[in-house]
Amino acid sequence: MKLDTPNYDNVLEAEKNIKDIAHVTPVLTSSYLNQKLNCEIFFKCENFQKTGAFKFRGALNALKRLNEQQKKIGVVAFSSGNHAQGVALAAKLLKIPATILMPADAPETKIAATKSYGAEIIFFDRYTESKEEIAQDMVSKNGAALISSCDHPDVIAGQGTIAKELIDSVGALDVIFVPVGGGGILAGTLLTIKNCLPNCEVYGIEPEAGNDAQQSVEKGEIVRIPVPNTIADGAQTQNLGEYNFSIIKSNVTRIDTVTDSELIDSMRFFAERLKIVVEPTGCLGLAGFIKNNEKFKNKKIGIIVTGGNVDIDNYSKLLTTK
Repeated sequence: MKLDTPNYDNVLEAEKNIKDIAHVTPVLTSSYLNQKLNCEIFFKCENFQKTGAFKFRGALNALKRLNEQQKKIGVVAFSSGNHAQGVALAAKLLKIPATILMPADAPETKIAATKSYGAEIIFFDRYTESKEEIAQDMVSKNGAALISSCDHPDVIAGQGTIAKELIDSVGALDVIFVPVGGGGILAGTLLTIKNCLPNCEVYGIEPEAGNDAQQSVEKGEIVRIPVPNTIADGAQTQNLGEYNFSIIKSNVTRIDTVTDSELIDSMRFFAERLKIVVEPTGCLGLAGFIKNNEKFKNKKIGIIVTGGNVDIDNYSKLLTTK
């Protein structure tokens, strides 16, 4: 059954659904960066969210909206890690059975965390197998509800609460930068921004090696690409979904891309200046802003930091990469 495309009213409903369970995450600033780039920057830090990433919001909202029969049967999701953890923890809290499909090369820290929340994990090869086909086969066999990481109306609405909190905290913004993987957080952000701040520009930022969203917006149709080779494992997606693309294509200001090297520079900034751990995918927004900062002098900027789930050994290696 096809669900309705979400709207801002759904974001407000999601805000009520996740209240008192999901964290209202902090907004950080850097006087150093503000002075250096001559603007006012606010970081919405979802690396402080439960499970260490924004995905918990959408997962919790989607699971809370299931009917009682669906809750009894359980849910299926596929993810490289952050959505996996979000669904697993939400399912644990709501006492719903959960099966998670994870790529065999997902970061060990994300696999371990997902297991710790009690979900059943099934591994697949992201380069040779279709996660969508595996998931749909499971849904057909047992009737479980499929909770997409980004292309589900309730997930998109849940992610829209991030921008709502940011606006509630700091007021109007001129520009906001949002990481793009599957497109769920960008779509949710657009629902909120276009309702609350219609003159605010919204930039989606994705890895240069995986610019399917950029191509899709330029061509006006969903473009599918091979699995991109990038350190931003949360953005190793091949295409946007129907729900989020319908929102993104007509509302986003532009989709820009950044290199892995630029992501590492942003990881280093977060570690050195803000004293926080941010995973590569979570650095997309900052890297995209810095790459184009000359355009935004004297502007009030919002940057969504999507998560901090990174293998500590790999993190250390990336920070020392020259």
